[in-house]
Order: sequence, then C-alpha cells, then structure tokens
Amino acid sequence: MVDAGGIESITQCPQELPQMMAAAADGLGSIAIDTTQLNMSVTDPTAWATAMNNLGMVPVGLPGQQLVSDSICVPGFDPSLNMMTGITPINPMIPGLGLVPPPPPTEVAVVKEIIHCKSCTLFPQNPNLPPPSTRERPPGCKTVFVGGLPENATEEIIQEVFEQCGDITAIRKSKKNFCHIRFAEEFMVDKAIYLSGYRMRLGSSTDKKDSGRLHVDFAQARDDFYEWECKQRMRAREERHRRKLEEDRLRPPSPPAIMHYSEHEAALLAEKLKDDSKFSEAITVLLSWIERGEVNRRSANQFYSMVQSANSHVRRLMNEKATHEQEMEEAKENFKNALTGILTQFEQIVAVFNASTRQKAWDHFSKAQRKNIDIWRKHSEELRNAQSEQLMGIRREEEMEMSDDENCDSPTKKMRVDESALAAQAYALKEENDSLRWQLDAYRNEVELLKQEKEQLFRTEENLTKDQQLQFLQQTMQGMQQQLLTIQEELNNKKSELEQAKEEQSHTQALLKVLQEQLKGTKELVETNGHSHEDANEINVLTVALVNQDRENNIEKRSQGLKSEKEALLIGIISTFLHVHPFGANIEYLWSYMQQLDSKISANEIEMLLMRLPRMFKQEFTGVGATLEKRWKLCAFEGIKTT
Repeated sequence: MVDAGGIESITQCPQELPQMMAAAADGLGSIAIDTTQLNMSVTDPTAWATAMNNLGMVPVGLPGQQLVSDSICVPGFDPSLNMMTGITPINPMIPGLGLVPPPPPTEVAVVKEIIHCKSCTLFPQNPNLPPPSTRERPPGCKTVFVGGLPENATEEIIQEVFEQCGDITAIRKSKKNFCHIRFAEEFMVDKAIYLSGYRMRLGSSTDKKDSGRLHVDFAQARDDFYEWECKQRMRAREERHRRKLEEDRLRPPSPPAIMHYSEHEAALLAEKLKDDSKFSEAITVLLSWIERGEVNRRSANQFYSMVQSANSHVRRLMNEKATHEQEMEEAKENFKNALTGILTQFEQIVAVFNASTRQKAWDHFSKAQRKNIDIWRKHSEELRNAQSEQLMGIRREEEMEMSDDENCDSPTKKMRVDESALAAQAYALKEENDSLRWQLDAYRNEVELLKQEKEQLFRTEENLTKDQQLQFLQQTMQGMQQQLLTIQEELNNKKSELEQAKEEQSHTQALLKVLQEQLKGTKELVETNGHSHEDANEINVLTVALVNQDRENNIEKRSQGLKSEKEALLIGIISTFLHVHPFGANIEYLWSYMQQLDSKISANEIEMLLMRLPRMFKQEFTGVGATLEKRWKLCAFEGIKTT
C-alpha cells in the first residue's frame, strides 16, 4: 500500500515509483522475481492502474479505472483522507471487514509488465496465450537456457537483463541466437524463468535482427549436478554424524575396565573395600577376579581377607536400612498428622455449610447463592469422606502391624529392647570370634602350605617309586579281592546245585522203595494167581518207565519257564555264542562278552540261567589238577537228534 503522504514523494521522485510498485508486487507472492532494480516509465498510466488494481488499492492521483464501483464503497469515503489524517486507505473488498463477503479462493492471474533497461526493452506476451512450457527441473539446477535472442544481442546486453535476477557466474553465448547462463544460487533460476515469453527489443530499432522472443528454460549442467551431489553427500554425512551423536548420547555408559590381578592391585583393592564410598566399585572388581579364577593356594589368604572386609559392610548396611525404616515411619506419622489436620478443617468447612443451610440464614440468601452453597457443601462432603476413608485405612494397617508385632514379640517392650541390645552385642562378639577363628585357620593353612612345599622340595625319586609300587600293590589287591568274590559266588552256586541233587536223589530213592514194594506185591499176586513170566517182565518195564518219567519230571521242575523277554534274548545270544565255540567256553569268557552288550549283568545271573536249561546247555570239566576248567557247551542240537 502507499504510505500516508506518499503522493508528494511520488511526484517529486518519479524514478523511485517502479521500485515501490515492485515491492508491493512481491507482497502478492505471485511474482518470484526480485524487481527492486527494474525500471518502469511513469508516463504509462494504464500500467500504473493495472498494478494498483492487482495490489487491491484505489489509484491515488492517477487516472485509470476504479477498483470497485461507488455502490460497493463506503458512503462518504474520501480516498485522499490519508494525506490529511495519516489513515491508510481501506479496501472494502478485503475479507474480514464485513463489508463484502469473502471471495472464493482463486489463483491470482499474474500480470506481466513492460521492463525497461538501458540498452533494451522487454515487452510481455499476450496474457490470453498459454504460458511458455518448461522441462523438468534437474536437481541442483543453477543454469538456464535462453533462446530466441536477437541476432545483434551481445553478452553485455544479456548480462544487463539477467543480472537483475541475481549474481551471474558464467555466460556461454552461441552464434545461433541462444546462450546458457549460470547463476550463483538456485533461487535465482526461478527469477530468470519469469522472463520467458518476453519480447526483447534493442533500443528503439524496428529491425528484425534487433528483436526476438525469449525462451528461458532449465538447463542440465554437469557442474550443477556435481555441486548438488556434493551437498547431498555433505548432508548425509551431517545426518550420520548427528545420528551417531544421538546414539552415543542414548547408549548406556560402558562398565569400567577391570584391571588384572596382582599383589599390588590386591593390596589397593583391600584398602578400597574398607572405604564406604569406594565399596561398590571395589566389590565389582573382586567379583570379576573370583569369577576369572584368580584364586589359588598362594592368593587364597589375600582373597579371604578381602571377602572378610566385604562381610564387615553387612552391619553397616543393616544400620542404614534401620535408619531408612525409621525415617519412613516418621514420614508416615507426619503424613497421618497432616491428614488428620486436613480432615478437621474439612469438618469445620462442612459445619459452616450446614449452619448456612439452616432456616435462619438460608432465607436471606438468593436462589443463585443457595445453589452455589449446596454445590459447595456436597463437594466438601465428598472430599471429607474420601479423606476420612484414607485415614481409616492407614489406621487399620497400623492396627494389623501392631497385632503382628504383639504375636511375634515378647510381652513387655522394655524386655524386648533389652533383649535386642543383648542380641546385638552377642552378634558383634560372635562376628569378632568368627573373624579371629578364620584368621587362625588362614594362618594354619599357610603353615601347612609351607610344610607341603618343603616336603615337595626334599622328596626324592625313591619316594616317588615307592608310591608307584604301593599303587601297583593296591591295584593287585583289588584284583585279587574281585577274584575271591567271583570264586565265592561260584561256590555258593555249587552248594545250591549240590543241595538240589541231594533232594533229587532222596526223592528217587523214595520212589524206588515204593516201586520195590509194589513189585513184591505184584510178584506175590502172580505166584498166587499163576500168571506167566511174561507178565512179570511187563511189570518191570512199567516200573522202569515210571522211574524215567519221574526223573524227567524232576528235570522239568528244575528247568522253570522263562520269566521275561530279556531272558529269552539272553538265551538266544548265549546259544549263538556257544554255537560259534564248539569246544565250549568258561563262564568268565562268556560274562566278558555279555557285559559289552549289558553292563549291569553279572556272571552269577548267566550261570543260573544256564543251569535252568539243562537240555540246551551242559557243563563239562577239562584239564587235571590246577588246570581244571569248567566249560559250558550248547547241547540243544544233540537233544533234537536223540529225540
């Protein structure tokens, strides 16, 4: 807008008028070019009227078309009022003033004006024609292509026209009426594109060589693209650096480095463990050393003393806990007292509201006042009830704690305090006694270690050989003991077999006696009845058959049936093994083979299983005297052949 008193300055300095108009045009935001240095003739009233209309101002002191009609304007509005009173002219079409409803949002049409330079003049194209087309803007574009130049245009004229858009770094002119202009910044290219479509005329000449229609477009230059890539890389580096700084800031601090163990470091650590302020740092170092396996016979005493000093802090921590508990109890008591005070004040406020609701005072209040008092009273009662419930909850918790203390503690409080003091003294004495005893044990261990080291130094090779001989003798003794145990097991098995054979013999003898008596009776009957000798022979054959049948029954009784599937599997493996060894195998050889398949099986179990099956396995003795050996053979196939 034109400032108050601006007419006089315009009339006195007409050369500054285009600058003011260009600045006002920049306020519209529709023109991207900086026209502060462009010159315009003041003698063209139509251009001035158009510019003032585009800016939404009534032309002051200039002929031209009025912005709005008289019927829309404010009655009695004097446009020259600003010169007398300093009031800025008001445009009634501005939205928000209430004089005219706001217009719908439409794009403001850009009206290009004539541009006058020293050597040439630029005329805008017909506004009815479509705007000149441009290619897609390359990234980081600072160079423009300018075509349609007059044939007589020089670099000085081109620089004079386009330096108004910004600083020019290079101009590359061709002989074919075009050139490339490189600016210092990217935004200057937008100002140069604004001049596309203007007709350029050199001076006042009408020759065709002195005129031409400008076509300004984006140009793709390697330098621009290289600078743009450099900027992008720089921004990427800055972004990576910023992210790294952010990650470093958010990353938790790394734990302090743990020094390696040495006697000097152990002595320093022992001093730190005694200091309360450095205890937390020192205890982590001690823990890491112990976990690394730094404890050995030489360093055991030092580590023991450090562990003992760490244990001495237990009493301090318990005292700190007791003080914190006492502070917590005091804070609870203060909170309870403050809560009771607040509750009493709430009670007083509620009592005031109840007194005001009585008829003596209630009748003198207005309706609105009564409503407010009623609302306040209800709100205060709710808050009071909430506070009283909280206080009652605290008291209930205290009563529960008191009941727990009464169940656990002694009858009288004084006795409890005395007992606690005595217990603390006893605990302190006990700790001192334990520490002294542990020190004595440490000294004893050290003495024993020294003795052992001396013994190891004075031990000779003869002692080492004696130890080896003793170990060898112990191993032989263990082997003999195992052999004795196996022989005892075999003896027990033989005894059981002998007892079974005796029982069978006694049983057979009893059967023979019974059969002999039966034979006698039958013979007497034959003699009395006069039977022939053939009948007697038949009776003898029957008796022999009965005896044989009885023996077979005894053998079948001895050979009981298989108890489980495991026994059947063992029988199959043993029969296969003995079939491969036709001359038989002793029980130790058979047991060593079976132990590879089942480590829990014993030789006694195998021998009992073989004895239970006399038709499949038989036992034979080979050798004489000391070389006597008992072997088991597979006889199942022989039994099949005989049958």
